[in-house]
Amino acid sequence: MNEDLRVVFESRNRQSCADRALVLMACQIPHQLIDDGGSCAIVVPAPYSAQASNQLQLYEEENPPVHAKPVQRIEYQDAVPGLVGYVLVICMVAGMAGYSFFQSNWFVAGRVDGELIRNGEVWRLFTALTLHSGVKHLLGNIVFGVFFGLFAGRLLGSGVAWLAIVLAAASGNALNTLLLDPAHRAIGASTAVFAALGIVAGYVWSGNLMSQSQNRWSNRYGPIVGGLALLMYTGTGGENTDIGAHFFGFVCGFGAGLILTRLGTLPKDSLTQLKAGAIAFGLIFGSWIIALAA
Repeated sequence: MNEDLRVVFESRNRQSCADRALVLMACQIPHQLIDDGGSCAIVVPAPYSAQASNQLQLYEEENPPVHAKPVQRIEYQDAVPGLVGYVLVICMVAGMAGYSFFQSNWFVAGRVDGELIRNGEVWRLFTALTLHSGVKHLLGNIVFGVFFGLFAGRLLGSGVAWLAIVLAAASGNALNTLLLDPAHRAIGASTAVFAALGIVAGYVWSGNLMSQSQNRWSNRYGPIVGGLALLMYTGTGGENTDIGAHFFGFVCGFGAGLILTRLGTLPKDSLTQLKAGAIAFGLIFGSWIIALAA
């Protein structure tokens, strides 16, 4: 090879040099790859330097460098206030219902009643979420509600998460009621529990779509499969289990998660969380005021 050599490419990445050497080989341009252990370079005889540089420039334009997409970091929120509020509300209602406060039968006044809801008593969609048939029923919903509510609260903040859960659960009760016989009766926070699970699944799945994290099957469908698996495992057992309420709670929660993602970056400051939490509590409290006064 001519002693008058010109460097047309240099890199610390030997594979980059090897790729470009193949380009020059395909173009039948004489070249030599020099590797000193720390970096490598491609040299060509001086008369071929312009041609080699041109071919390598074309190669660069046709094969732009692939930059790894930055990993989106989730800014986790404080979920504790929402969990404390959830436990206090359902325990407080359980105690007052058990002792028939205000000389009222809370179960008759607040349970899901298909016929009465069809006749306009929509507050029952909310009040039924806080009633339980016994200690075992109550404790089960506390455990699972805290578990799934923790994830929702960490993603959305306590106030926003529980407002979304309450609205999605009420919607799930409405769908379940409309599709079942008017004589259908139901109580329990399990609809809210599975609404929380659905919100997490929908929010994470939709977030993966929007960040175009679609190169792996697990990123595309993992949240959905995981949510449905938990629904099947925890929400379909027991002879008194209201499978429809669980399913529609999950579906409405999933839809809420999609909507929340589409809204863009949600305000997560303390004031917004407080307002959202107050609205969620107000829906439950106001519904009980109407129910007990009816």
